[in-house]
Amino acid sequence: MDKSRYIARTADGQEVELTQATIIKSNNLYPFGQHNYAIYETPDGQFVKGMNNGEREIMLTSYELIEESEARNYSHPYYRED
Repeated sequence: MDKSRYIARTADGQEVELTQATIIKSNNLYPFGQHNYAIYETPDGQFVKGMNNGEREIMLTSYELIEESEARNYSHPYYRED
C-alpha cells in the first residue's frame, strides 16, 4: 500500500482519495474531539465531510460524501471548550 496517499472510507464503504483534495473548511485544533471536522473538494469534483466522533488522538474518524451546496455552506455544530 502506498503510504503517501490519503484514502478515506465513507460509512457506506466507498473509498475516496483525498491526497490532492482541497480543504474548503476545517477545524484541526488539538486536543481532538467533536469540534474537529474538514470539508474537502477532490480534483474530480466530489465533496467529502470528515468528522470526529470524540476521539482525542485522531483528528477525523468518519467520512461521508456530501453535495456541493452542503460543503460550501457547512456550519459545524460543535466547538472546543477549553
